[in-house]
Amino acid sequence: MVLSSVVGRRSPVNRFLRLLWALAAAPAARFNVGGQAVIEGVMMRSPHSFAVAVRTPDGGIVVRESPWDSIWERLKFLKWPLLRGSVVLLETLWNGISALNFSAEQSIPREEGADKDEPPISKAAIAGTIAVALVFGLALFVALPHFLTWLLGRAAGSDLDVKSFAFHLIDGVIKMAIFVLYIWLISFINDIRRTFMYHGAEHKSIFAYENHEALTVENARGHSPEHPRCGTAFLLIVLLISIFTFAAIFPFVPPLVENAWLNNLTYVFIKIALVFPIGGISYELLKLSGKHRSNALVRALSSPGLLMQRLTTREPTDDQIEVALVSLRKTLWREARWGETPRTSRIVNVEKFSGFPDYLTKYPDDPSQ
Repeated sequence: MVLSSVVGRRSPVNRFLRLLWALAAAPAARFNVGGQAVIEGVMMRSPHSFAVAVRTPDGGIVVRESPWDSIWERLKFLKWPLLRGSVVLLETLWNGISALNFSAEQSIPREEGADKDEPPISKAAIAGTIAVALVFGLALFVALPHFLTWLLGRAAGSDLDVKSFAFHLIDGVIKMAIFVLYIWLISFINDIRRTFMYHGAEHKSIFAYENHEALTVENARGHSPEHPRCGTAFLLIVLLISIFTFAAIFPFVPPLVENAWLNNLTYVFIKIALVFPIGGISYELLKLSGKHRSNALVRALSSPGLLMQRLTTREPTDDQIEVALVSLRKTLWREARWGETPRTSRIVNVEKFSGFPDYLTKYPDDPSQ
């Protein structure tokens, strides 16, 4: 490293730089599998597969699996560090909406006499609900903290504005307080509590896979419901990175309109636009923590994110772990046969979990090969 000759080979700075370089360069034991809890189910995504498994009202499991190609397979430069995080953010949003649509259709009981081919909830209703949720989320976690911080500065008669680091630090603290309060309040809703349980099932299943274990309920049950690559940890990293990013950028942003309220509204839209580069940086840090979680430094940096996950995960039941394992097993089905399997989407009904094959048993080293 050229920098090491500047700071000195034995200096603490050089040792820290070498540690970061080693962490970034070391290969991962397996490809990453990520997931998301949905309504009465779990979505899993691997490099080439996208699967959603849902527990139906009659007690069965229905799983939809499709081939997956990231946009960076066509535009290779989007896979570069710092760019790929924004791609993952957009694709995760798209996949999450698709998974929620499917889980809503499968988990909601149909009215007696209804057409079995007609979904119990319309596509328009689902799309409208998601649109409202996105607007509500941006208003609650971006606009509200910003305006509360600005009004706090005006009430205190201070020079607290977007050009100061204190403004963005207070903004971040308010965001975190709103997030914690919001999660705590919705956790009392039974359906949300069950989704948090499926979230724990997703993590336990991925842990079993990453530890080279057979994908059984018994193996998954013993793992932690908190995972360092979780989206909850990602939100915490995004929050911390955003504080420093906004503090570095906004001193150079001039007032755009004369009206103070409208001017701050434009600042809110600038913050929303900056979510993607901030997400790119945060993704690299999250990927690093998940890839090398045995390292003491990484464990220390990951601990706040794991602590936050206690808000969004619960211990799952065995039948919920079964759903997560079915979704994971189905993604590995395509990975194990990549290049041989028809590139078509398929829906499979699983009557009994024990009869659904564990492809990891047949391909114990790396199902992607």
